[in-house]
Amino acid sequence: MQSLKAQPLSLFRIEFDELYARHLCRHSQRGINAIHLAALFGIWYAVYGLLHWAVGLDGVLAVPALSYLLILAPNVPLRVLVAMAFFLGVLIAAVLLLPAPWWAYLLMIPALAKIQSWSHRFYTATRDMTEFNRKYVKGRVLFVVLLIYEVPIVLNLLLCPRELPAVFGAERSSETSRPACSS
Repeated sequence: MQSLKAQPLSLFRIEFDELYARHLCRHSQRGINAIHLAALFGIWYAVYGLLHWAVGLDGVLAVPALSYLLILAPNVPLRVLVAMAFFLGVLIAAVLLLPAPWWAYLLMIPALAKIQSWSHRFYTATRDMTEFNRKYVKGRVLFVVLLIYEVPIVLNLLLCPRELPAVFGAERSSETSRPACSS
């Protein structure tokens, strides 16, 4: 197994393969990733819906979407960037074509966050995260990084389930055909 890069965690320079490998330690089962993606889509729908309700202009939704893609561009593979562009296009279309009342958006955010959290009760496969925990220390920076990169990570897993990050090397787990997360 290749070790993690010595570069410290930063908001501006992300090692996407490392974040992806870290994600697989707790989210190696496809079901949990599908639930997370659906919940995240709903949360983003609610946030974009609230923005649209507050401003009232259709074009305003492109501003955060394009800004987000610009943040992702230097740090994710091209296929993930294209998938995120599609995700955001579908999201904006949903907000414009299927609007909800403002109060429904407010209810959706905590409800879907809870569903995402509950999914861990049903999908319990985990791997040792010791090596990742040394670099990716819980705190504000990791919270923001995961807030920005969770959807791209899940999309990458669902689009390319067999492609493993370099930090995994050639090891494979017999249980899920995915490698362990640390040596």
